[in-house]
Amino acid sequence: MVISLELATRLRDAGLDWTPAPGDRFALPGRGIDEVFVLSNMTIQVYELPKGSVIGFNGTTEWALDDIEKDEAIWLPSEEQLRDRLGGAFQRLERVDGHYAVVTDGQRFVAARPADAYGQALLHRLRG
Repeated sequence: MVISLELATRLRDAGLDWTPAPGDRFALPGRGIDEVFVLSNMTIQVYELPKGSVIGFNGTTEWALDDIEKDEAIWLPSEEQLRDRLGGAFQRLERVDGHYAVVTDGQRFVAARPADAYGQALLHRLRG
């Protein structure tokens, strides 16, 4: 499961870096496309050009898209990717009254979905 687009945007704006890899999910806000895309070696690939990374759409249903700058995409990290980014600060995931809480360094971040709780904890760390 991935985080919400709103939280992903806040993480990006707080400095979360992304090196696109196969299996990563991303969105293209502001283009009238309400889809989550998945990087794949077959249909959507990352190309390194002198001007930077671009994401190429190779003959998929997204025929109206050619290449986009990596920075136009919003990475939607998975629960596992967020937990990895928390590193040693992550202590545990708990169930709390039908929600989930991520505990890091004695602080709790509660959300309806585990991925969003991880995202809130990482956002807090990025904002320092």
